[in-house]
Amino acid sequence: MSEVKKVLEVYGPGSNHWVGDGFPVRNMFPSNGLREEIDPFLMLDYAGPSYFEPSQQSHGVGEHPHRGFETVTIAYQGAVSHRDSAGNAGIIFPGDVQWMTAAAGIVHEEMHEQEFAKNGGTFEMIQLWVNLPKAVKMSKPRYQGITKEQIPTVDLGNGSYARVIAGELGGARGPASTFTPVNLFDVRLTAGSKVELPIPEGHNTGVFVLKGNIALNGGDSLKGEARIATVSPEGESVLIEAKEDSTLLILSGEPINEPVFSYGRFVMNTRDEIMQAVHDYNDGKMGHLR
Repeated sequence: MSEVKKVLEVYGPGSNHWVGDGFPVRNMFPSNGLREEIDPFLMLDYAGPSYFEPSQQSHGVGEHPHRGFETVTIAYQGAVSHRDSAGNAGIIFPGDVQWMTAAAGIVHEEMHEQEFAKNGGTFEMIQLWVNLPKAVKMSKPRYQGITKEQIPTVDLGNGSYARVIAGELGGARGPASTFTPVNLFDVRLTAGSKVELPIPEGHNTGVFVLKGNIALNGGDSLKGEARIATVSPEGESVLIEAKEDSTLLILSGEPINEPVFSYGRFVMNTRDEIMQAVHDYNDGKMGHLR
């Protein structure tokens, strides 16, 4: 058995708020004070699960800019339509992932997909922000629309499994291309399951429980909805025991260890770079939606 990473802290949501009029979110970080310990990750919003009545109007977030990082949207229930100033567009259905690299700057919108809005239903998604190192913050934006069929599944036994979105697990490599080493695993555990998941030495790691009841390393309990634990960079695995059926997101990454200066939807290294981002957006250099 490999050396187990130690549990550092367990957190609940730091805030509850609406993003636009379509995403009621519980923010898992940084609003609860979790920052350097989870580098290279910047933010995690858990939207829902919330029921939306049928509507002729699509709810969501209209045109807005990003620079200096990546947004990762994971759909569990409901559907989102996306389009951006680089000409990318698509629909994120349950099981799909959208990995958008804002980098030098992009403008986009995210709205409830038309049929979902018309029929109503339960909406549940995660949006994760992943930082970019200074050397590539001003690179060309890119878009990765990843369908559920493209995401490999690793059997964890007893009906449990992990979908490998990024990184590697059990010989399966995720389809997402990343700038720094990142693992992102969508994990479903059945009650009574005990699994040891390998996590690279030196990675900062979060174990996020969307719902369920788990014990980490035989001790710390995460029960209910929207709970996240951080574990030490030292060590090579985490032990997870499911007390009941549980849905988890495991995120780990090599820390970037660079200054972070953020303002709204811009994340750079200095205040001057943030001011430049604001000027560039106002001058239309990040484009606009048509």
